[in-house]
Amino acid sequence: MGFVISAIVIGGGLLWILIRSLQGKDVDRRVVFTFIGITVCLAVLFQLKFGESATPIVKAAFDKIEQLPAGSKIVISYDFDPAMAPEVHPMANAFVRHALAKKHKIYFFSLWATGQSLLEVTVQDILKKEFPDARYGIDYCNMGYKAGNEGVLNVVITDIRKMYPGDVNGTPLDSLPMMADVKSLKDMDLLISIGGGKPGVKEWVLFAGDRGGIPTAGGAAAVSTPLLYPYYPRQLVGLLGGTKGAAEYESELIKRYPQFANIDTPALQMMGPQTMAHVVIVAFIIIGNVSYFRSRRKKVTNG
Repeated sequence: MGFVISAIVIGGGLLWILIRSLQGKDVDRRVVFTFIGITVCLAVLFQLKFGESATPIVKAAFDKIEQLPAGSKIVISYDFDPAMAPEVHPMANAFVRHALAKKHKIYFFSLWATGQSLLEVTVQDILKKEFPDARYGIDYCNMGYKAGNEGVLNVVITDIRKMYPGDVNGTPLDSLPMMADVKSLKDMDLLISIGGGKPGVKEWVLFAGDRGGIPTAGGAAAVSTPLLYPYYPRQLVGLLGGTKGAAEYESELIKRYPQFANIDTPALQMMGPQTMAHVVIVAFIIIGNVSYFRSRRKKVTNG
């Protein structure tokens, strides 16, 4: 019903704008902005959702985690701030859910100071609530934030303990069972960086993945994703781009793991308003072009 009401309102509005354009009347830009605002509000109000399926670049990241044997060591680095969180935090949560469902061990890092606090949100809202049996030091550990950008990676690629004598709480790494056979990042089976700035996915590829021959995947804000495409598939095994990439991963996770059918899926929810807004923008482009060519033809006909 919500979709029908939205279609009637939006379709009627677009038809009115098309008629005014064909009549040679200008459409004020404020009308356009208001119309897009109404479209987004309707999608949010009726919680419109559209089907998503993983594209090859997203599915490659999913399949990499899927194919690793249980107990594999995965680094997940929170390299983002609250401004990027709406886009990339859903990716981080999906990666954590997937890795723990496959019984992998997660080593949390953060090259951004703000990433550490956002990681705590995942620990409290996802890890402790949905995976109460996961044990700290055995199934996951938090290395915390370290200043130094690429310099941190230059050190931990050969010896983690030189940069991290203890975890985020100061607990010596040697007292954590999951660190017993880990000396450096080269002992990891997969690196995942989630962010959209510097340091981020690119730095993890260049200073850790490439140097150590470690498979690396990433998730990035939409504005940064195009800069990372050249690294796929040789240096990045998979990449999630913006809300769309996060929604595709959430969709694949729900499809493959029925126990996640009722989890909160913010990326999928955000795709409804985004899709509707894009449809309206495309419609405006078409209307503008129709109006332009019609007026030009009229001028030619009238001499």
